[in-house]
Amino acid sequence: MAMDQMHKMKEIKQQVTRFLMMYKFALQELETKVEILKEEFQLLHEYNPIEHTSSRLKSPKSIIEKMFRKQSDLTFTSIRDHIKDIAGLRINCSFISDIYRISDMLQNQSDLKLLAVKDYIKNPKPNGYQSLHLLIEVPVFISDRRENVCVEVQIRTIAMDFWASLEHKIFYKYKHAIPPHLLQELKEAADSAAALDKKMERLHNEIEEIKEESENDLGDEMIRLLMGNQRGSIPTMLLELFEEGQQKK
Repeated sequence: MAMDQMHKMKEIKQQVTRFLMMYKFALQELETKVEILKEEFQLLHEYNPIEHTSSRLKSPKSIIEKMFRKQSDLTFTSIRDHIKDIAGLRINCSFISDIYRISDMLQNQSDLKLLAVKDYIKNPKPNGYQSLHLLIEVPVFISDRRENVCVEVQIRTIAMDFWASLEHKIFYKYKHAIPPHLLQELKEAADSAAALDKKMERLHNEIEEIKEESENDLGDEMIRLLMGNQRGSIPTMLLELFEEGQQKK
């Protein structure tokens, strides 16, 4: 009897491991895609919209507790249907515009399927929480089959992430019963973070406009020099540098 129980426990453990393994592979697949997009954007635009990424898998304990709260059957099919954030990927950006840029880039991946969007930036939660949530179905290919696995992607600015991290710590410290004065201060902090994001975005845009104007002025000056070139009055090295720059563009 004891051997049968041990065998059954071992079999259950293997099933759980295999189940969570698919979510782990889905995260790895998505992280690779994000890394490629990040490098491509850096090479083409000399700018990186992604500051930092992190991923996590819910533990079996957390999954079971959430299923009990939902009063759902404790089967793998039920878990897959009722819990959509077993695998989570968080992407931190510098600016709000980057959030939607990254979202568009992911949605343009032909093998990814967008299941749902929750925009807590345009519609913040009552406590002030802001973030863009995407539920994305990722194809995972293993030795004997293909499985489509759901991953929750959270895209937010650094300021939004800092606020969310603090709120999470306070939430669990007070066991979900946060004193009213702290709730008010958290909401005020969220408003301040949102104002900071908007100000930093405006400054970023102004700097980019100045940079673009400077580059255009430099390009015009180079063209004038070339147009006025008579019998090598412009050094050969300058011409070579200009041609090299044009090729890179």
